[in-house]
Amino acid sequence: MSKQSYDVASAVNRWYRSRLAIVIESILTGFLVGFVVLFFRLSINRGEDGRRWLYARLAQEAWWWTALWALCLVLAGLFLGWAASFRPMIKGSGIPQIKGVLLRKLQLRWPSELPLKLITGIIGLGAGLSLGREGPSIQIGAYVGRGVLSVTRRHNWERKSLITSAAAAGIAAAFNAPLAGVIFALEEFQKSFSPLLLACVMGSSWAANMAASTVFGLDPVFDFREITPLTLESFPWIALLGILCGLGGDLFKRLLYFFQDLYPRLHIPQILRPVLPLLISIPLGFFLFDLTGGGHALIEKLSWESSLPSILLLTLLAKMVWTALCYGSGASGGIFLPLLACGALLGTAFGEVLTLTGLSAPDSNLNFMILGMAAFFTGVVKAPVTGAVLILEMSGNFNHLGSLVLACLSALVASDLIRSRAVYDVLLDRILLGRKPEQDEIRQKGKIIIEIQANPSSAMVHRSVKHVPWPSDCLVVGINRGENEILPTGDTEILPGDRLVILTYEINAAENTRYLNTLAETRDSP
Repeated sequence: MSKQSYDVASAVNRWYRSRLAIVIESILTGFLVGFVVLFFRLSINRGEDGRRWLYARLAQEAWWWTALWALCLVLAGLFLGWAASFRPMIKGSGIPQIKGVLLRKLQLRWPSELPLKLITGIIGLGAGLSLGREGPSIQIGAYVGRGVLSVTRRHNWERKSLITSAAAAGIAAAFNAPLAGVIFALEEFQKSFSPLLLACVMGSSWAANMAASTVFGLDPVFDFREITPLTLESFPWIALLGILCGLGGDLFKRLLYFFQDLYPRLHIPQILRPVLPLLISIPLGFFLFDLTGGGHALIEKLSWESSLPSILLLTLLAKMVWTALCYGSGASGGIFLPLLACGALLGTAFGEVLTLTGLSAPDSNLNFMILGMAAFFTGVVKAPVTGAVLILEMSGNFNHLGSLVLACLSALVASDLIRSRAVYDVLLDRILLGRKPEQDEIRQKGKIIIEIQANPSSAMVHRSVKHVPWPSDCLVVGINRGENEILPTGDTEILPGDRLVILTYEINAAENTRYLNTLAETRDSP
């Protein structure tokens, strides 16, 4: 190779390793994610429209047409059950699985799992299961990101940033909410972030939202009328609603776990589990159509239709049980939209009670519905910032920001007081507990880089590198402090906000990552 050719190759390689190149790759991946999720959204929307038309026709036809539809649902359920058995990673929403991948506890087999996730999600949601498209969209984004990484060469910490960015792009495209995608990725997947990670996630979310907007436009997901902000006198009621949502969210999670355990206790094989909720969807489709699907139509209906609090609370209980039954079957689908529908029902019922007792004006019910959505999301997911920002973007109205913050904070405090864990953490633990022994570790040779950020309250802050209790197979090889990169020695002091670059063996990466994250976030050593 000539010197000139070597210089060109070296310059290209330096640019490829630069921060700008990583951000550009995130943006391009975001566009790709946006178009794949766009196909997913359009297919599900067509399925929901077709289901509404079908049940209207079946109500007018002979009984054997309904029997034929039941047979189709049985066959669809068998296919969903087979897919969940063949590739367990596609079960449920996919968010716990992505958390496990980022912790290096699970692997993505994107060539086979991505098409199955798309197909099973379209079939299950289109047929009427009470599941959402948003969690699967996040997992689909991660699959697309993993596919892009299969043809590029990136270090481990860069790969982690790109997969996180692709997952954020999934939620941005699913909700038309790019800021919520950014916040959720950082709040749920990373807990801490660097300027580079933030730039990647922002670029990817923006690109995915632009791609999805080519068809759906930039309008908010929900078409609510103009919202009048609540007065200060309503803030005690907002706090009470947040507490109720925190308690209701805990019940929602307990029902999810109960039905996840019920199917195995009844000795129903995985291939048969989706058949039961699909058959139950038939009478629901005839008599309680709004309970079928994720709940988008139900939320919009609540925004303009008044009902008795007792009817709303019964509908809430039915929606929670129905969602838990569907999710426990292992069918592909998330809980984002169903739990927002549950929050809308609880918030609307709360507003109706205040109206009937003369404690609030009737035009405040829409406010309480929106606040219930954000607070219920916080009580279940325990991501208050995402809850507030998501509802702001979905409703397209920023007049109730203060009320949203109070409702989400109240729900979070109530959830903490009753020691209710975040749903995706528990679901991940259940996935890891149920793995086969040969899946217990990702056994690969070589060494990898782990990045952690020193929290101001961490036990390692203001201590020298040599005085931190590192795992025996970990070596601190760099410290990123703002824009500066430091080559540490044993006497280098760790400051709040430092990002530590740590070299370790790949076979122990999952265990060491968990230990180091705990060490970087808490005052006490793990």
